[in-house]
Amino acid sequence: MPLNIEDYAMIGDGHSAALVGKDGSIDWLCWPRFDSSACFSALLGTPENGRWLIAPSPEAGEATVTRRYRPDTLILETRFETPEGVVDLIDFMPRRNGWPELMRLVVCRAGAVKMRMELVLRFDYGRSVPWVRQLDDKSGVRAIAGPDMVVMRTPVMLCGENMHTVSTFSLSAGESVPFVLAYGASHEPVPPGSDVNTALARVETWWRDWAGRCEIEGEWAGVVRRSLIVLKSLAYEPTGGIVAAPTTSLPEALGGTRNWDYRYCWLRDTTISLIALMRAGYYDEAAAWRDWLTRAIAGSPSQLQIMYGIGGERRLPEWEADWLKGYQGARPVRIGNGAVCQLQLDVFGETLSALYVARAGGLPNDEESWAIECKICEHLETVWRQPDEGVWEVRGGRQHFTFSKIMAWLAFDRAIHSAERFRLDGPVAHWKTLRDEIHADVCANAYDAERNTFVQAYGSKSLDASLLLIGAIGFLPAEDPRYVGTVEAVAKELTVEGLVKRYHTNETDDGLPPGEGTFLACSFWLVDSYVALGRRDEAVALFERLLSLCNDVGLLAEEYDPDHKRQVGNFPQAFSHFALVHSAMNLMGYRNIDTRALRQDDAA
Repeated sequence: MPLNIEDYAMIGDGHSAALVGKDGSIDWLCWPRFDSSACFSALLGTPENGRWLIAPSPEAGEATVTRRYRPDTLILETRFETPEGVVDLIDFMPRRNGWPELMRLVVCRAGAVKMRMELVLRFDYGRSVPWVRQLDDKSGVRAIAGPDMVVMRTPVMLCGENMHTVSTFSLSAGESVPFVLAYGASHEPVPPGSDVNTALARVETWWRDWAGRCEIEGEWAGVVRRSLIVLKSLAYEPTGGIVAAPTTSLPEALGGTRNWDYRYCWLRDTTISLIALMRAGYYDEAAAWRDWLTRAIAGSPSQLQIMYGIGGERRLPEWEADWLKGYQGARPVRIGNGAVCQLQLDVFGETLSALYVARAGGLPNDEESWAIECKICEHLETVWRQPDEGVWEVRGGRQHFTFSKIMAWLAFDRAIHSAERFRLDGPVAHWKTLRDEIHADVCANAYDAERNTFVQAYGSKSLDASLLLIGAIGFLPAEDPRYVGTVEAVAKELTVEGLVKRYHTNETDDGLPPGEGTFLACSFWLVDSYVALGRRDEAVALFERLLSLCNDVGLLAEEYDPDHKRQVGNFPQAFSHFALVHSAMNLMGYRNIDTRALRQDDAA
């Protein structure tokens, strides 16, 4: 059975990522891209669906396990302390030099330890057993199935056993053994060998140089850098697109059916991503993300999607891998994401807000984006009154979701500010009329005066955590009693042990059985709301509570289950880490690029 989600760590190279368990098993790896089929799928099934284990053999005795990332890197060190000795397992993926590689270095630090290695390659999400043979130079083995080829090289002896490649070897203090796994297309030449120690030194230097560019200082600078490293590793280097997570179908409720493929790029994440990257000084990454966005949305505004592939792909058909048992029995395992076809009005606001933030933050001008934005506004004028599936991608039918309407307001508001501040041509007076109309519509239909709170949808009594953003985006000032009341209502009615749920799944028909964990990004939004209301002590207390939910190497999933005290949902989750960075900077007094720019516009 797979480990608990929080017992995994991630390594990556900016093209794909692997999850490494505390037990020394790599249980998830998609090659050559984040959204490629997995060759290790034990995370969503059994070891027979593919994994790569390196650990002390059972004969070495019970081991105590600790682990860490080397400072300011994504190099994972797992230490096994056995009765007879101490071994470090160093896992990393070097930056690409023509082909993908995953490297593992076993180093004995004290005593002597007998080790076991087991490689189970299963292409096509654990379904295809490859043909494995020894390399001609006897330096390792080659595995081929259809279009995929993986090569493993190591100096230790390998043998086949029940369609597994296995090895046992012993190390004494000061000795080490390298393993290199490389991927290539099966019709191409075998990838050449690489020196692990040289690659390790290079990738460590690369990561530390990158982390050294971070401009954040203060009490939580360390956790901010760790989150930024996670986010950098989730950015697909060739295009700049940032995946929501490197995994699919890790359940939002243990044993449940809320299992989705997150290996794609959501427009929902764009504004907070750009702000976090620019506030930390990473303008190159912000520019690459902005450029991905403008390429992805290019075309007819009526075809704007809520998510795209990492290369901007639009077709992400959803299907089920029915041969996989699911993470600890949570089925189905979904590949692709059917929500791509939904209407979500919030993406119009996210898009125009992100492009405004890019301008305000000083990114180089993109001449084409303004023409696209004007066309988006034309289309939004015709659809903003329609019901939609909402920011949470419900599958129970469309409603007039409050947050969707607010984000339509945001789209026109940011278009107005872009035109006025940067002297861009557009029907500003008309946009102002539309902005005012939407604002009045929301206040008339989504505000519950008896409870002094905005509600999830027109005519509803339910709450929604997305309403915490009303103040952050400027729909209402922080001192407005309606915003204050909404924050208090969410804090009182949507929290479990102080952590925020998106909404009550037993009240909102989202097309699925009720039940999910608390949503970590929403909990960080409550931190930000407390900061905006001047309630710093509450903000700090909640922020520290959220930091305590990070696993031992600083990673967060999408959600947290307070009943089982476990992380749930896809892992690690970009949205959670972007929200962490944003809240930390707010608490440390870093000014918000978006807010500062808007105030400058208003002052002018």
